[in-house]
Amino acid sequence: MRFASTLGTVEAQYPAHWEADVVLSDGGTAHVRPIRPADADRLRAFYSRLSEESIYFRFFGPRPRLSDREVTWFTTVDYVDRVALIATIGTEMVAVIRYDRIEPGEAEVAFLVEDAHQGRGVASVLLEHLAETARENGIAKFVADVLPANQKMMGVLKQAGYTAQSRFADGVVRMTLDLTPTETSQEVTASREHRAESRSIERLLTPRSVAVVGAGREPGGVGQTVLRNLLAADFTGPVYPVHREARAVAGVRAYPSVTAIDGEVDLAVLAVPADGVIEVVKECAEKGVRGLIVVSSGFGETGAEGRARQDELVRIARAYGLRVVGPNCLGIANTDPAVRLNATLAATVPGRGRVGFFSQSGALGTALLQRVAQRGMGISSFVSAGNRADVSGNDLLQYWEEDHDTDVILLYLESLGNPRKFARLARRISRRKPIVVVKSGGTTQGVPIGHAAPVLGLPDTALSALFEQAGVIRVDDLIQQFDVAQLLAYQPLPAGPRVGLVSNSDALALLAVDACVRAGLEPRPPVNLGARAGAAEFGTALASLLPEVDAAVVIHMPPIPGRSDEVAAELLRVSREGGKPVLATFEGKLGMPPELRVGAVPERGSIPSYAAPEEAVRALAHVVRYARWREQPAGSPAEISDIDAAAARELVERTLEAPPHAGPPREVPGERPPVEIEASELVACYGLTVWRAEVVGSPEEAVAAAERLGWPVVLKAADPEAAKRAGTVRLGLAGPDGVRDAFADLIRQLGPDAVLAVQRMVPQPAVPTVVSVVDDFAFGAVVSFGLGEVTARLLRDEAYRMAPLTREDAAQLIRSPRAAPLLFGEYGYPPVAVEALEDLLVRVGRLADDLPEVAGLDLDPVLVGESGVIVLGAHAVLRSPAGPRPDGGPRRLS
Repeated sequence: MRFASTLGTVEAQYPAHWEADVVLSDGGTAHVRPIRPADADRLRAFYSRLSEESIYFRFFGPRPRLSDREVTWFTTVDYVDRVALIATIGTEMVAVIRYDRIEPGEAEVAFLVEDAHQGRGVASVLLEHLAETARENGIAKFVADVLPANQKMMGVLKQAGYTAQSRFADGVVRMTLDLTPTETSQEVTASREHRAESRSIERLLTPRSVAVVGAGREPGGVGQTVLRNLLAADFTGPVYPVHREARAVAGVRAYPSVTAIDGEVDLAVLAVPADGVIEVVKECAEKGVRGLIVVSSGFGETGAEGRARQDELVRIARAYGLRVVGPNCLGIANTDPAVRLNATLAATVPGRGRVGFFSQSGALGTALLQRVAQRGMGISSFVSAGNRADVSGNDLLQYWEEDHDTDVILLYLESLGNPRKFARLARRISRRKPIVVVKSGGTTQGVPIGHAAPVLGLPDTALSALFEQAGVIRVDDLIQQFDVAQLLAYQPLPAGPRVGLVSNSDALALLAVDACVRAGLEPRPPVNLGARAGAAEFGTALASLLPEVDAAVVIHMPPIPGRSDEVAAELLRVSREGGKPVLATFEGKLGMPPELRVGAVPERGSIPSYAAPEEAVRALAHVVRYARWREQPAGSPAEISDIDAAAARELVERTLEAPPHAGPPREVPGERPPVEIEASELVACYGLTVWRAEVVGSPEEAVAAAERLGWPVVLKAADPEAAKRAGTVRLGLAGPDGVRDAFADLIRQLGPDAVLAVQRMVPQPAVPTVVSVVDDFAFGAVVSFGLGEVTARLLRDEAYRMAPLTREDAAQLIRSPRAAPLLFGEYGYPPVAVEALEDLLVRVGRLADDLPEVAGLDLDPVLVGESGVIVLGAHAVLRSPAGPRPDGGPRRLS
C-alpha cells in the first residue's frame, strides 16, 4: 500500500456533481457520492461489518481492523489522481470503490461491498460512476489485481461491457479494462437500468402489505378514503391503518405509528399534512418499508417553500432505499387477482384488462378511471404520479415493457422529466407494445407548478416529430386516447391502409368514406345492406370483404331495435376467422359493449364500438400509421468511415479555450460565453464541403475574388441575419461590370457598413434546403430539416429527429415537410439526389451527437441538385457543456 508524504496537506475541492441517487438491481435505491475525510467513522463502522472472506479478497490477507493512518489514507483523496466513491443507504456506508493513478492514463481500481448488500448490483453501478470520473480526469484504463477465488469481483469487471484483458501471474489475476465506452458497455448499462427500474415499480404495484398513515376516523378524509378503497377492492394482504390516537379505523385495528405495526409493511400510503411527511418517511425507513405513495398536497405545487419540502422528501426517501409516487397524487392500482390493489382516492377502478395507464394529474385521474370503466375496457395497472418528484412515466415504461399482463400503454403527460430517455425507451418498447400519449401544454410548452421537469425549448411540432420517430402514437385528447386504446387492446394490427365498410346506413357510410380520405386511408366502396339487414347479411358481407382489405368498419344502426345480439355474434365469428381488425359503430354504443365481447371480461378478439363512424376511422388511422412504423426496420446509427471526430473535437476545444472577446461582464463568474464561428472547417471533419465565400470590402476586391473563384458568381450579404432580408443576393454575375454594379446596388440597399461576400454560382438547377442542429436542454441534440423557399421558411415547414440518425431516420426526415414533393420531381422541379441529402443528414447527426459543445449549427442554404448537394453556408455556436447530456453518463435518478 502506498501512502503520500503530503497526505492531508492539500485540500481538494469536493466534486459535488459526482453525487447521484441510483436504483439497485432489486429495486431499492442508494446514494453515490465521493468520499470525504469526515467519513472516517462511517468507514470504520462499514469495515467492522465485513466478513473475513471479503476482507481477505480485498487485501489478500487478514486485516481485523484499519489503523488510523489507513483510515486517513482511504478517506483523504484529491479527486483527480486518487478518487473514491461510496454508496450509502440511510446514514450507513454499504460499499466503496476507488482508483489510484499509477501512470499517465492508467489507474488501479478496487472495490468492497458489505456482505449484506452483495448481489444487489451496488458494485456494478459504482464501477459505472467511477469510470465516468476517471474519463473526466484523463484516465483511459483500469487495472485490478484479483485473487483467482474472487469470482464476484472478476464477474463485475468482465460483465461491465468494456474491452477487458486478463493474465495470471504470481498467484493473482491482473485484469485490464479499456474505459472507452463501447456498444456493449452501453447495452449493459441500459439493460441494468431497465431491470432495476422495472423491479422498483414492481415492488410498488405488488405489495404484500399496505399501511395507510393518516387514516382518520372522520368519513370523507383522504386517509380514510384510501383505506376504504383498499378494503373494498379486497386487497389480498393485510392493511394497517396508522393513527396517533384511534384504536380502530373503518373497523380495522389501528396503530399509533408505522414502527408499532407488528407485521412487515411493503407499501405505505401517506395522507398526513405536508409538514409531517418527512417524520413519517423516517419511520417508514426504520420499519423497512419498500415504497411510498404520498397523496398529501402542500409540496411543489404551493411555491418555493413547498418545492424545498418536496426535494427533501425525495432526498430522504431515496437515501433510505425507497421510491416515491407523488406527492400530491391520486395513488396506484393493480387489478391482478393475486393483488387486487386500489391504493387510490378513486372509488371506481376499472376491471381487469390489458392496458397500463399512467396519469400525472390526480384530479383528472379520477375522471379518467371512470371513463375507462364506463367503456368496459379494463386496465392492468394504474399510477398517478402527481408532482412526479420521483417515480415518472419513464419508470412505468420500464415496468410495463416486461409486464405480461400489459399489452397497451397509455400516458397522460403534463411534463417530461427526461425527454431523451423517454424517446430512447419508447423507441424500443413500441416495437413490442404500442404507447398512446396525450401531452398537454402544447401551446405553451410550459410545466405545471410543482413538477420536477424542465421546460421544453422545442416547438410542439418538434415534440410530435420526436414522438413519431420513437413510434409513439400521439393523440389530441383523452377521448381519442381511449378510442385508439380499445382498438389496440382487442384487435390485431392492420397490414395496410385499405379499409372496407359494411353499413346499413348510406349516410353514415358516406361519412366514414370521407373520414377515411381525410385520414389518408384507402376506403373501398361501402357495402350498403339497407335498414332491414340482419345477422346473415352482415356476416356474409363482412366475410366477403375481409380478404380484400386490411381492416373493416361495420356500421350497425338499425332504425328499429331488433336482433342486435345475433348481428353481434355473427360479427364476432367472422372477425375471428378473418384475422384482421374489425371496428364497429354498433347502435352508437361507446367502448366494449357486452354483445361484442369475447368472454365476460373483454378478451382479445372483442370488437370495439364507437359512437360515430368518424371516430372509428380516426382511431384506425392512428393504428395504421403505428403499424407502418413497426414494419420499418429499427435501424442503427449509420457507420461513416471518412470522418475525423478527433480533429473536430480538437478544433472545438481549441476554439473554446481561446481568450474570449471583450464584452459585457458575465452573469456567472468563470462562465465562458457562447462562441459563434464560421463552421466550414468543423463540418469538413465530417466529410462535408462548404463552398468557399470570400468577404470583400470594395468593388475591385469583389472582381478579384470572382476571378479566383471562377465565373459566374453571386454577390450576397455575408451576415446571416442580413441575408434573411429580401433582395440581398445578386445571382449570375458573369463579368467585372456586373459585379461592380451589384456591389454598389447592395451597398445602397444595406448601408455603407454592410459586409458582402462573393461565391461561385451553382452550375445546375437545385432545390434550396436548410439543415440545422439545436442542442436542446431536455432532448439533447436535435436535427431539423426544411426547404429553403421563402414560403416554407415563413410557415416553419420543418421536420425534426433526434441525433444520431439512422439511414431510416434521415429518409423520414426528408419526406416529412409538407413541401417535400419538390424534392421528388413534382410541381415542375427536377428530381434531385435524395440519397446524397440523406447522407448529409446522417453526417450532421453524427457531428451533433459527438460534440455536445455544438449548441447550434446551421447549414443554409444546402442546394440539392440532380447529381449531389452543395453547402453554401455553415455557421455554428459553441459553448462549454454544463454536464453530461440528458440520458448520458452512468445510471442516475433525476
